[in-house]
Amino acid sequence: MIFLNPLYQQIEYLYANKFNHFPLIRLSILSLDKTIFYLIIYIILRILYLKNKKKKVTFISELKKFFFMAYILLLFFLTVFRAQYFPWEIHFILNRPLSSINFVPLVQTFKLASGASIIDFLYNFYGNILWFIPLGIFVPSLRKKNTSLLQMTLIGATLSVTIEALQFLLMSGISDIDDVIFNVLGVIIGYCLYQIGKSFKKIF
Repeated sequence: MIFLNPLYQQIEYLYANKFNHFPLIRLSILSLDKTIFYLIIYIILRILYLKNKKKKVTFISELKKFFFMAYILLLFFLTVFRAQYFPWEIHFILNRPLSSINFVPLVQTFKLASGASIIDFLYNFYGNILWFIPLGIFVPSLRKKNTSLLQMTLIGATLSVTIEALQFLLMSGISDIDDVIFNVLGVIIGYCLYQIGKSFKKIF
C-alpha cells in the first residue's frame, strides 16, 4: 500500500485476531488505496486533456465524472484486480475449465443463506445489489442523451458479465450468474432512484 499502510497496520493490530472476516477489511483498504493512486493519475490526465482541447467545463460536471471514475475504480479493485496494483502484474489464466462457473441461478445464494456465516450471504446478496445502484444513477446523469431502462439494464448486465469474465480469467473470484442477476437489480433500483430524483427536481 502507498497511502493507507499506516491505517491498515493500526487496524490489523487492533482487529486481525478479533474479526473472522478480516481479509475483507484488508481487501477494502487495499482497494481504496489503489483507487486513490489511480484517481491522482486520472486528475493529472484530465487536466492535461482539458488544457490541450481548451474545453470549457463546469465544476459540477467534472465532479460527477470524478466520483464516477472513483466508483468504477473501486468496484474493479474490489471485484477483479484484488491482487494486482499495477497493470504489468495482471496475468490471465486461459486454461480454466468452464465447469468452475456457476450458471444455475440462485443455487450458491441459497447455500450461503443456510451457511455458517451470515456475513457471506449479506455481502453476496445485498453487496452485489448495492454496489451497482450508483451505476444506475451515474450513467443517465452523465449522458447527454436520455437513457431508457432497457439501455441501462443492458449497460449494467454488460459491466457485470465483464467483471465475472475477468474474475474467471484472473481467478480473482467465483464467477456466478447470481452476481449478474443481483447487479442488474441494483442498476434498475439506481435508475429508478435517478428518475424519481429527476421528477422531484422538475416539481420543485
